[in-house]
Amino acid sequence: MNDDFITMTIGKQKNIALIAHDGKKAEMVGWCEANKEILKGHFLSGTGTTARMITEATGLPVRGYNSGPLGGDQQIGAKIVEGKIDFVVFFSDPFAAQPHDPDVKALLRIAQVYDIPMANNKATADFLLHSSLMEEEYDHNIINFNKKIKERAENLK
Repeated sequence: MNDDFITMTIGKQKNIALIAHDGKKAEMVGWCEANKEILKGHFLSGTGTTARMITEATGLPVRGYNSGPLGGDQQIGAKIVEGKIDFVVFFSDPFAAQPHDPDVKALLRIAQVYDIPMANNKATADFLLHSSLMEEEYDHNIINFNKKIKERAENLK
């Protein structure tokens, strides 16, 4: 492979972010309860209210960030950039307007840029969580941002 890309490895033990809009929080909690045995083998985090609700209902330890409208989506996006989150389950509500919609779109974009698996509904989350890849390391390639920045700086001179 050329130096335009770098290989990142998602470990056997995944760092999973759990996010749900208000109209989908109960569905997220139910999904976590149904998949508790699998999820307990991974590191979990989530936006504020969702993380708290999952922990209270299931006993799973979920590290909470801020609520989505208070910057939680952006915090999770930053953790993706830092390589500290490598899997996102985001039950979004397609029927409710979200005041922090630009933050949600930014999170979706950063997950794409960093080639992070992301489920936005229960069916996709089920397929991903029950994939054979959940039990092994996974190498994926992302753009070599350091090279791109260097090239851009040189072209702007």
